[in-house]
Amino acid sequence: MAEILSPAGSAEALEAALRCGCDAVYVGGKSFSARANAANFSDSELAEAVRLCHIRGVKLYLAINTLIFDSQLEDCKRAVELAAGIGVDGLITQDLCLVEIVRKCCPDMELHASTQMTLHTQNGVELAKELGFSRAVLSRELPEKLIKQLSQLGIETEIFVHGALCMSVSGQCFMSALIGSRSANRGLCAQACRLAVSAVKGQERYDLSLKDMSVLDVMDRVLATGTASLKIEGRMKRPEYVAKATDSAYKACKGLDSDMKGLAEVFSRNGFTKGYFEGKTGAEMFGRRDSKDAAVSVSVLPQLHELYRSEFKRDRVRFVFKAQAGSPVELVACDTQENRFTALGDAPQTAQNRGLTAEQVEKQLKKLGDTIYEYDGCECKIGEMLYVSPAQLNALRREVCVGLDGVRAAANGRRVAFANADITDFDGGCESDGQMKIRIEISSLSQLEKIDICDTEFVTMPLSLCEKADIAALGGKAMAALPRFTFDEDGVVERLKALKEKGLRNILATNLAHLRIGRQLGLTVHGGFGLNAVNSVAVKMLGELGACDVTASFELKAAQIRALKKSVPVGFIGYGRLPAMLTVNCPIRQAVGCAKCAKRLFDPTGRELSVRCSRRSENGGEGYVEILNSDVLFTADKLNDFRGAAFVVLCFDGETPQQVAEIIEAYKNGGKAPIENITRGLYYRGII
Repeated sequence: MAEILSPAGSAEALEAALRCGCDAVYVGGKSFSARANAANFSDSELAEAVRLCHIRGVKLYLAINTLIFDSQLEDCKRAVELAAGIGVDGLITQDLCLVEIVRKCCPDMELHASTQMTLHTQNGVELAKELGFSRAVLSRELPEKLIKQLSQLGIETEIFVHGALCMSVSGQCFMSALIGSRSANRGLCAQACRLAVSAVKGQERYDLSLKDMSVLDVMDRVLATGTASLKIEGRMKRPEYVAKATDSAYKACKGLDSDMKGLAEVFSRNGFTKGYFEGKTGAEMFGRRDSKDAAVSVSVLPQLHELYRSEFKRDRVRFVFKAQAGSPVELVACDTQENRFTALGDAPQTAQNRGLTAEQVEKQLKKLGDTIYEYDGCECKIGEMLYVSPAQLNALRREVCVGLDGVRAAANGRRVAFANADITDFDGGCESDGQMKIRIEISSLSQLEKIDICDTEFVTMPLSLCEKADIAALGGKAMAALPRFTFDEDGVVERLKALKEKGLRNILATNLAHLRIGRQLGLTVHGGFGLNAVNSVAVKMLGELGACDVTASFELKAAQIRALKKSVPVGFIGYGRLPAMLTVNCPIRQAVGCAKCAKRLFDPTGRELSVRCSRRSENGGEGYVEILNSDVLFTADKLNDFRGAAFVVLCFDGETPQQVAEIIEAYKNGGKAPIENITRGLYYRGII
């Protein structure tokens, strides 16, 4: 049976989850948690949380799932050391530096690949397995059939079954960072997708706000996928929400009514959707939380306390009671796992009228009340005409139950040995001291008409555009940018094989799966920004996985890129409309339909956000759209701030051939911007 994995953003939420039948919880510490605004747990609180979980046979997974800067690597290592020492059952992470920390310092620690690693294909999941992850948390956008396929690959899968949906694919949302420096990848998302972003100019619409998802009412189909873990979203939610969602998931797994109406009352955004699970995207999936939803939640919160007022019975306990004249009274408690604890009391007194009976002993031992145990019988060995007071029996019962708790906590613990090691002890000799090379990404072949290809190191283009291009004429400079998200990885591989026959040698890896694909096909792999490389160790790990160079995350400051220890050549995006969001559900299509698409969204301030469509049904793409930043990134006059970088990437979307030529010229000579409304991105203001 798959585990029910509940969120615990606070001590009370943890209690709610434990008392409503979860099998595991996931929590965050005070640092490196992708829900930095939750209460989270201090070191001592985390140790106590582990103890409480292990008493109950529940696992606790610690989310160290933000991106880690070089300046934080030692602190991150200490967080892992703490987790190993207190018996955390596994770490959830997205940054590859955690793989290196665990590999070198505590190889027995269990690792789960966060959904922020954008794992949604066989090669992505297989790569996670190669890296030593025991579990892959799949992207939330996957349909039932694909989940089933990925759950047969010899590594556990985990899927979200209830809770909030981000509009963007997890790990690929930069909108909050670009707007206000609050990075989703650093745990401080400002939820820009809940703002009034409209596909229709002048109308107040919420075309980036999705309903919460829930598949609890089709749990039989969910369990049939073979997934190992059923994850409930909600570390920012109230304990009452955690209690209700956990209780409903537990009942659904037992074939009972999941009470979708009650779930909607505690929290929803105009109801729930199972659109991704059923492969049906569109308007039905969109919704927002209004005042009516909030009022209903307030009205039902008090009654939800009843769900976690009492302990969830986790095990049965049998007792052995001995009372013999002249010897201490003895009570032994034993659970079904053969954990046992013995308590001794005062010697029994001589009875005045009638001796102690087994029925009297059992009457007191059955009073297990607010413990995790159910009574499973008692073997009594009682001498003649002896007396033990009910108070002493009750005290012994309480003592053995507490003692058995401790034995269970120790038995279910898995402290992992930690040996400190230097994770940055590697060569950083790929610092560039020559001319920074120019790479361009184009959106149409006409953009090459007015430029000299000799001025560029590579010309990168989408897979569909590569298929139309004369690869041989580009003289080895052609690079295929693989789809950032796809439901047809086999098709991508076959298309790549055909392009290789035409002379293609280079691919841009936009997610981890592409590293494995490139290796299998014998293609040269270049790491794109979607790999989220923000520290020197991650750069090194990507090199080991086959990337010959890496484009640093544009969430880094220029100074941070400059300071990276470059074990492979590192470049940066220097020009273009930065992708703020990657989404499988098109906000324009659901609002006005494809026929009326103007490829624009409008934010609450009236700024226009370009939308780049890669939907296979329309132009040979892969079923996703990218929402681009309103202003154009320009750094040609700031290239000295990126010294040491091997290359700069210029991304062209709707530019004319003449504009492309002018921009390239500016980067060749360090010129000023030939355009208005430029931005420096995050290269100087950085992220929190």
